[in-house]
Amino acid sequence: MLRIAVQSKGRLFEDTMSLLAEAGIKVSTSKRTLLVQSSNFPVEVLYLRDDDIPQSVASGVADLGIVGQNEFEERAEDAEVVRPLGFSKCRLSLAVPKGCGYSGLNWFKGKKIATSYPNILRRFMQENHITADIHVITGSVEISPGIGLADAIFDIVSSGSTLVSNNLVEVETVMQSEALLIANKNLDAEQRAILDELLFRIEAVKSAEDKKYVLMNVPTDRLNDIIAVLPGIKSPTIMPLATEGWSCVHTVIEEKRFWEITRELKQLGAEGILVVPIEKMIP
Repeated sequence: MLRIAVQSKGRLFEDTMSLLAEAGIKVSTSKRTLLVQSSNFPVEVLYLRDDDIPQSVASGVADLGIVGQNEFEERAEDAEVVRPLGFSKCRLSLAVPKGCGYSGLNWFKGKKIATSYPNILRRFMQENHITADIHVITGSVEISPGIGLADAIFDIVSSGSTLVSNNLVEVETVMQSEALLIANKNLDAEQRAILDELLFRIEAVKSAEDKKYVLMNVPTDRLNDIIAVLPGIKSPTIMPLATEGWSCVHTVIEEKRFWEITRELKQLGAEGILVVPIEKMIP
């Protein structure tokens, strides 16, 4: 049995539970108890505050954790990063009041900066040889300049709308962040085997993200031209049709390139293009 610590609420909670569900791991969320066991996989989920997850994993209270990279680096606990998960992306940035005359990092010398991430900010300032007054605050960091508590802030930024509403402008991105799967460094062989199975399922889910399965009918004499356009995993599957001179081509295409590639395929004579979503893909 593995115990995995996850954030108890918010976007990271939702993304984590979605990943577990897509990996075929059933965990009840109807009753928000502290500890819930999966009904079909040897894991139990421990719901915690995000800033408690790194220490819980490092100390062995939990075997695994899914936590934002920002919290993991801020806490600097001795746990193993198993893999990035590609969701709950954000960045940690410095922001200043609009119209303050910002001219570069030296602007922060001697300034008071409000943040919930003092360790990351302190390291960044030391690397850039800047001495600033770091004021630790929890809660609504972005209001600090407006009430005279600080000259600037260092905080999580996603869309940037919160900064705009508080008359702030993002001026320096210090780090990019996403969800990480972390593990205690002292897992035994049985726990490692369960982790391997979990990773196998996660890889299948992540490999299918942003990809489409595409089928199309093409003139057989244009096959080479069409195959040259397709970015298949290895090579497309080709099957002859009952109609002489035509073939059916199957392949996988990244969604971000779909329209670009489809236009080329149509120009090369492809017809009846069918696009199917992919749930899982085993590498």
